[in-house]
Amino acid sequence: MKKFNKNMFGYAHHVLLGVLVVAVIVLAGVKVLTGTRAQTPAVSASIGTAASFTATPDQLKALAVSNKTTLSSAEAGRQVCPEVSGEKQLKSLNKQVRNAINDFRKNKSLPTLSRSLKLNASARQHSEEMDAKAYFDHPCYDGTVFWKRIQRYYSSTNYSYWTVGENLVWSTGSLSAADALKLWIGSPEHLRNLKDPNWRDLGVSAVQATNAGGVYGNGTVTIITTDFGARHN
Repeated sequence: MKKFNKNMFGYAHHVLLGVLVVAVIVLAGVKVLTGTRAQTPAVSASIGTAASFTATPDQLKALAVSNKTTLSSAEAGRQVCPEVSGEKQLKSLNKQVRNAINDFRKNKSLPTLSRSLKLNASARQHSEEMDAKAYFDHPCYDGTVFWKRIQRYYSSTNYSYWTVGENLVWSTGSLSAADALKLWIGSPEHLRNLKDPNWRDLGVSAVQATNAGGVYGNGTVTIITTDFGARHN
């Protein structure tokens, strides 16, 4: 009877050691899996600064003269900020961003903004150029200020009041209209553009670029340019 108990004790001892070994292996596997998961790249996003500009009467006169000489069309403007191609245009996202901005303004009892094909063209050129030149900022790559780019599409000629603004955002992977709006609302200067009661028109260009270099880290990114404008006789 004593021998039987000793054998039973030895058997139980071996079983217990086996369980402990299995547990160590399982825990080690969990640790490895956890370490792998922690290496997943985090989503990067940036909105930079916001921009706005209102031309004075004297500036409008000067711009009118300039328009009649060297900047008489949007095509002339492309010589300063060359248009590029190759990105995927996200037309549905353009509409969603426009609707999100107008819904936000409506909730604030602000005028809704009309879709402007001219501001769309200005925004599209800038989104494409930022991808092609791998930078993120309001001026053109050659340093031309943002409002002069917009002015070449959204003319100030024959208007006594002309003002424009711009919000930008980029993010790794995809970016929803709600996410873009949330980022802008969280920034006082971008929020001022969203809530400006003077705006009447809006242009949006969302593009998705692959292997985007420079500030975008050679990944797949979504870049959105929103151009605001108003002009009155």
